[in-house]
Amino acid sequence: MGLVTGLLLLPLAPVRGTLWVADHLLQEAERQARDPRAVQARLAALNRALEEGAIDEAAFEEEEERLLARLGSPVRYTGAHGGAS
Repeated sequence: MGLVTGLLLLPLAPVRGTLWVADHLLQEAERQARDPRAVQARLAALNRALEEGAIDEAAFEEEEERLLARLGSPVRYTGAHGGAS
């Protein structure tokens, strides 16, 4: 019966393989999203965008909060903008 079950499930192997790969990619993306170095790099880029006028203060604060939530840290990042408008 094991052979019959294996043969019946064989057409599903590509789907199961694809789901496995997708699951591992999601796990890796989530791990990288929480990596403090990646978040710090994104915060630095966010500060540059604010300083260059590419984004406004409201957009900066919204993204900053989202990034800090990834870290799970209640400490606010104090970048070059220093809260000045």
